[in-house]
Amino acid sequence: MKFWVNDGLVEAEHASVSVLDHGFTVADGVFETLAVRDGVPFALSRHLRRLATSAVGLGLQAPDADLVRRAALAVCRENVSDIGPTGRLRITYTSGPAPLGSERGQDGNSLVVAASASGVWPDTATVAVVRWPRNELSPLVGLKTTSYAENVVALAAAKKLGGSEALMANTVGELCEGTGSNVFVVVDDRLLTPPLSSGCLAGITRELLLEWCAEEMDVAEESLPLDVLKVASEVLITSSTRDVQPVSRIVGEGFDRTFRAPGPITMRAAELFCEMAAESFDP
Repeated sequence: MKFWVNDGLVEAEHASVSVLDHGFTVADGVFETLAVRDGVPFALSRHLRRLATSAVGLGLQAPDADLVRRAALAVCRENVSDIGPTGRLRITYTSGPAPLGSERGQDGNSLVVAASASGVWPDTATVAVVRWPRNELSPLVGLKTTSYAENVVALAAAKKLGGSEALMANTVGELCEGTGSNVFVVVDDRLLTPPLSSGCLAGITRELLLEWCAEEMDVAEESLPLDVLKVASEVLITSSTRDVQPVSRIVGEGFDRTFRAPGPITMRAAELFCEMAAESFDP
């Protein structure tokens, strides 16, 4: 396989950045994960816009969008046989090499684009509510940064409970998001998801689902208490690799609910997403 490092493609075994790169030493970077279908990255333009937003929010210079696009397409093209029909593309952009410590260096940013094959998610998911909250007042809120240790810990805890994803509230007890997904609930036949003010990430699949379902169903962003998970008739999670995944069970932190999944609204939302995504690889 070949990955892109800074200025061009290199063999995967030789793809590397400095051990002093701030992305490695202090997680000072941003990233995007895209689905790759038949060698083509999905929703690349939206992901590039979010990458730039995250970089600027972190105080970095926005990456050259044309360069990143060229790198992403080159990695997909060079590795099409290894990626297979469904894959994952990872774009990582950091503040680059720096002295040990928190101060940034002056040697320029680092860009790495890598890809791999990816498996197919199960038809439904078990999710675990964990005790750690998202900080909706964090300076990193809404930014997709490489500072992912909290997510690693939360997901590990969820897996111990039999879940494939963790769900978190924010500091005021509102439903927020998963470690790598957004969450939707169905209440009184309305499809609802927490607003960005809750501290959740502006997920690309979340964004598309809100747009594509708006003409056919009652879908909205609303502040929701965590306990909405106890009364919702349906729950689903979304991400760039999961698309729309129904939740069949919720465990953890006093929750133990089983759903007949997918419910009718989740099923229609998933169908709409599939139909619309098939019309364009870059909606």
